[in-house]
This record gives sequence, C-alpha cells and structure tokens, in this order.
Amino acid sequence: MKTKTAFTLLVCMLIMASLAACAKASPTPISTAASEAPAEPTAGETGSLAVKTSAPTDEPTTAPEANANVLPPDPQIITITTDDNFTLTGYYYPAAAENAPVVVLMHWMMGDHKDWNEVAVWLQNRGMTNPFENPGDGSQFRWWDPTWFPTIPAEKSYAVLVFSFRDCKPWKAGCQSVQRENWLKDAQAAMQFARELEGVNPNRIAAIGSSIGADGAADGCKLLNDEFPGACKGALSLSPGDYLGVSYATTVRQLGTSDPAVAAWCIAEPAEYGICQSAEGAGNTAFKGFSIPDGDHGNMLLRPELDPLPMQLILDFLDEVLK
Repeated sequence: MKTKTAFTLLVCMLIMASLAACAKASPTPISTAASEAPAEPTAGETGSLAVKTSAPTDEPTTAPEANANVLPPDPQIITITTDDNFTLTGYYYPAAAENAPVVVLMHWMMGDHKDWNEVAVWLQNRGMTNPFENPGDGSQFRWWDPTWFPTIPAEKSYAVLVFSFRDCKPWKAGCQSVQRENWLKDAQAAMQFARELEGVNPNRIAAIGSSIGADGAADGCKLLNDEFPGACKGALSLSPGDYLGVSYATTVRQLGTSDPAVAAWCIAEPAEYGICQSAEGAGNTAFKGFSIPDGDHGNMLLRPELDPLPMQLILDFLDEVLK
C-alpha cells in the first residue's frame, strides 16, 4: 500500500473524524430558513422548479445560437427544493442540442459546486470559457486548469447540472458539518430536478461525484430509478466511502438488479480501492472498477499525469451509458 500524501491524510481525517462525531450525535436539525441556504449563487424564489433565464451577473453574456429551440450556453441559476423543504442552489449549463442527456455533478466535502466550474463547461462542450473565478489555483489543483483536459468530439454536448450540498461552502471552507441523511436527500432532489430541466431528455441522466458526492451519485441514481425506472443510466464515483450512511456496495448491487443493469463505475487510489473491490463482488454486471496508481482522494484524482486517466474515464463512462 503506498504512502498517502499529506493532503489525502488531511481529507480522510476530516471526513472520518466528522463522520464519527456525527454517528454519536443526533441528526442536525433541519432548517428551512432561506438565510441558511448557500449564499452564492443568489437563489430565486424558494421552491421554484423553473430555471431562471437571466445570466449570472459575474459572467459575460454569450449570444444565442442560431437554433431558436436550443438554449444559450450561459449557465443559469437554479434552485432545488428537497423533500424536507430545504433550498439548494447551483447552475444549469444547457447542451448544444434539444433532448440532450444530462450529467449531474456532485462535489466533495472540501468545497461546493464551484469545484466543477471547469468540468461543467468542458462537458457542455459549446466553446465557452468558464465565466466564473475559480476558488483555487489551477496550477496546483488541476481540476481548475482545463488546458490538459481530453478533447471531446465536437458533436457531443451534455447538459450539466451542478449544485451545493447543504451547509457547504467553496474550497478550503468546505462543508461546515456532516449531514449524511440530509445530503442523501439533497442528492435525490438534484436527480429528480434534472428531469425537469428545459431542453433535456428526462430518461437519459448520469451522475458523477467525488468523495461525499461519489456516494451521492450512486445513491441518487438508485433513488431516481426507484421513482422513474431507467431514468438514470449510470453513476461514476471518485473515491466513494459510504459517506452518506448507505453502503456503496449495496447500492451497486441494487443498481445491478435493473434490466438492463445500471452502470456503476468506481475510481480510487490503491489505498482506498477496497470499497471498489467490495462493490465488484456485488453482482452488478455493469460495474467497472479502476485502481489509479499514484492517485489521491476525490478531486485530487483529476490530474494529468495519472494512468489510467480519470478524466478520460469520465468520457468513456458517458459514451457508454448515454450513447
């Protein structure tokens, strides 16, 4: 087993210490006060399922494309209401074509939806430069440096939904408390919301997540299919760890009971690959596991020097499940 980097140890210590404390305490009280929703982006009216059509104030406006039935590429502010009446905020990046497949991106504990700023524009693939200021340094934290990202064929464009789990802030501040049961509700609500987005195919949805979002992607995919069978085509998880209080291996097994089996891809460094091995034995014929030599935890797997390259695996996954 390779020696973990100091960064990995810090992340794992923060997550596991918080989870242990959470297990001994009663669940955090749920508040529906609008002031407790993430401060950015500025959300619209609480409870709205409609996507706001105004562009964010901190980005340049991109001219609409020729096809009047296709939404402009500008990311649109969205609000999502969970089943316990909590308001989540995020952005919707429309695809270049109607009836597009949707990719829901779920962040890790060290940040919020802004961790996906560059990845969202990359998957949208409409020639737009990320209009937001990244909360971290792209020369050190490589998921904010798109210059090395694999090229996506011009004919491919995905609708992308990003959101922040409750009580989570941008890089370094991260999630302020561990709310496993509530984050499970957030993941489910985001997957349900993805079906309501304008211009998408409600039955071609995929989820990708990192760390807490890795479990959220798999759990949210399963929960969506419980309500709308076949709507979620697969979940890709970067460093899952049963962080939402649900066994990842069990969720993978349940996804495999569908006909056809729903894809579940697990990507982790060797020191954390045990959970992928457990899921591999769960009986899902659409499961794939990838151990990444010299990898790291969560978003730290998104680096250019790794082989296999997780960013390419993301494209391979989407090609397979949303074809």
